Amino acid sequence: MDYKILLTVFVSVFIAELGDKTQLATMLFAADKDVSKWTVFLGASLALIVASAIGVAAGSVLTNYVSEKTLHYVAGSGFIVIGLWTLVRA
Repeated sequence: MDYKILLTVFVSVFIAELGDKTQLATMLFAADKDVSKWTVFLGASLALIVASAIGVAAGSVLTNYVSEKTLHYVAGSGFIVIGLWTLVRA
């Protein structure tokens, strides 16, 4: 296992998930005193695992048709566009 890649992915996803809608929704579910916190944790964890699996599968398929360099440019451009759109809307 490549621990450098593992750490890079972990830190990137962890930072991206902090304070996003997913974390806020999970927090709201957990705030209900009648709901098991373990059930909320398990549900949120499974959802992130499945979403990540879809991302890995999509990336694996895309690399058969599009070069890695092109994917980096498209992803980077997408983040820039989303950032600019967010700034314009603010």
